Amino acid sequence: MDLLSTIKGSLLENFFPKGWDLEKIDRCCSNPPDAITERQAWWHKDFKPVPCETLEEFNMKMGHEIAVEICEAKERGQKLILILPVGPMGMYKWVVYFLKEWGVDCKHIYGFNMDEWSDKDGNTLPPTAPGAFQNAMENAFYGPLGDFTVPENQRFFATKELLPKYPEKIGELREEGARMVLVFGIGRVFHIAFWEPHFAEEFSSVDEWKRQEYRLGAKLHPLTIEQNAITSFKSRTTLVPCFANTIGPGIFLKADKIIGGADGALGRGMMWQGMSLWVTLRYGPDIWVPSSFMPTLPGKLFFLKELAGPLIPECN
Repeated sequence: MDLLSTIKGSLLENFFPKGWDLEKIDRCCSNPPDAITERQAWWHKDFKPVPCETLEEFNMKMGHEIAVEICEAKERGQKLILILPVGPMGMYKWVVYFLKEWGVDCKHIYGFNMDEWSDKDGNTLPPTAPGAFQNAMENAFYGPLGDFTVPENQRFFATKELLPKYPEKIGELREEGARMVLVFGIGRVFHIAFWEPHFAEEFSSVDEWKRQEYRLGAKLHPLTIEQNAITSFKSRTTLVPCFANTIGPGIFLKADKIIGGADGALGRGMMWQGMSLWVTLRYGPDIWVPSSFMPTLPGKLFFLKELAGPLIPECN
């Protein structure tokens, strides 16, 4: 007896995005842990999942990967566009550490935050609010860099005013030869940024879906709200906004390289991201599973080895 055999007539019958193949999702999660890095036919030849034994190893390796990109762009005299997430966050302290140790500044960096909480009209939290992604980025990355930091006029946050300008600004930088690196986490519902799976219903083709560059006041799935209540709002569901501004696949699928991270383990064997990781790697590209496109791009996906499972019951 499980969800698949009991869903009919339950409150969950129409709860999940209608394009999800729940049986396929379950099959993705049924593989043995050691099989998680086995290459799949649709993976980019330069895509690589990287298991990490501990959270500190994860934070350090992911931070090192970002710092190397910043350093190498500096050495080439090239501008670097970084599309940045708030979650995961632990890698930023290591980016700061490596850059300061190496004496590499970020004057050539253009930082674009991928999303921000909002109301239905795209109005965002005050930038200094504790839950605001802008506040998180200033405290975790831009501030600690000190004299090495990204110039303020090269920091872009997903506000109602700035997000619609992302495509034009990124396009200008690309014409100037800038490289673009996407740093990302994976949502409980397999979103990238806050590009949710149920948006797929609005588009008649994969190509149309791929052209979408951003959305203001995006309607979030209840599982996204609950994920963030647990990971960012100390379990207080009532504090989590129901909408967000977000970049879309028209931006995040155009990166020259991706640096992803999955660190969603909660301790004592509990986790929220094991299914998200397996489905990202094994489902195959599908617009109802936005993260499933990430292995088609060159780069690395760092993950806590614990998330590989086995994903079987363990009562807590």
